[in-house]
Amino acid sequence: MDFVMPSFVQILDFIGTFAFAISGIRLASAKRFDWFGAYVVGFATAIGGGTIRDVLLDVTPAWMLDPMYLICTAFAMFFVILFGKYLIKLNNTFFLFDSIGLALFTVVGFGKSLALGYPCWIAIIMGSITGAAGGVIRDVFINEIPLIFRKEIYAMACVVGGLVYWLCLKMEFDSYIAQIAGGITVFLTRILAVKYQITLPVLKGDPANEN
Repeated sequence: MDFVMPSFVQILDFIGTFAFAISGIRLASAKRFDWFGAYVVGFATAIGGGTIRDVLLDVTPAWMLDPMYLICTAFAMFFVILFGKYLIKLNNTFFLFDSIGLALFTVVGFGKSLALGYPCWIAIIMGSITGAAGGVIRDVFINEIPLIFRKEIYAMACVVGGLVYWLCLKMEFDSYIAQIAGGITVFLTRILAVKYQITLPVLKGDPANEN
């Protein structure tokens, strides 16, 4: 069997899988999960958004066609096992890997949707699902309120990155430049929003029922 060099998008997908798996395994370790439980959380985090995207796009989920997603999660598991003590000391470790995964998966989801012939607005939604849904599954598994439902800028960062990706394509930049620009935009939007405590407005409930 001949070796086939992975494409740029596949490389982004595998790096995003590794980063998101680490974010899930890192949080699972903080909850004292065993190795198998932590692996399941990491794998669900890594493939959750892409699976939902592929089901909606009516294609076979990518992880069912390539064992690299399982292998990337295994590498992430060993990484956390070997360097867990150092990762725990670094308070921003989860945030960093989560932001990297969010950016890369948004780009992958957006690009795949366009490649299948869907319009820009569908691509932005699919990119956001690819980036954010895995984190929702992770947070449900570890019994936390998903980030997407809090005040933090999370899924909205995916939307902003998708728009930048689309604008770069409209200006006829090469696709890989559009991918890099979109991914960097997602990452920076997330980082800056947390650093400067930029949040979306909170929907107020009925004051009579707040007590």
